[in-house]
Amino acid sequence: YTEVGNDGIVLPYADGPRPIYDDYVAENVYLNIINQAQKTLYITTPYLIPDSKLTSALMIAARRGVDVRIVTPHIPDKKIVFQITRSHYAPLQRAGVQIYEYLPGFLHAKQFLCDGKAATVGTVNLDYRSLVHHYECGVWMYDTACIADIREEFERIFSVSENMHGFQQGRFARVFCSVLAVFTPLL
Repeated sequence: YTEVGNDGIVLPYADGPRPIYDDYVAENVYLNIINQAQKTLYITTPYLIPDSKLTSALMIAARRGVDVRIVTPHIPDKKIVFQITRSHYAPLQRAGVQIYEYLPGFLHAKQFLCDGKAATVGTVNLDYRSLVHHYECGVWMYDTACIADIREEFERIFSVSENMHGFQQGRFARVFCSVLAVFTPLL
């Protein structure tokens, strides 16, 4: 890691497919941030297709009282992946996770902000392909000045996003996504 003067810690990381990488570095970074959250956990991701470990961690965080908010795009770049993303809303919302959709356009940011103290920004989506098969990178930050900027950006994003509370995916889309769930690793 690199100490940046008295301005916190910045730790770049990279991830990729096996056998090049022995561990799922990006997923472990995400799981650690989720599991350490005590008050707030804000996430932006263009694709919300978490595996069972990430889903469980997000649900547990919300159930223990953490204000968990996830922002996805309202305008998709891939319509099928958009429907699969939306199919993950209901179980997370039942656990207390707040899901927002960014209204102005396609939101491609991948960032986590935990308790206003720790954050990660990078190329890693919350989907199987990104977490297991792709070469990805990111930077984990703790107690750095730029975290205040990330917090401001989240507030701006929330102000132009719609809370999807009460959203119900149509029956056809639910059935379609259930069938496609078998192929999730390929999407």
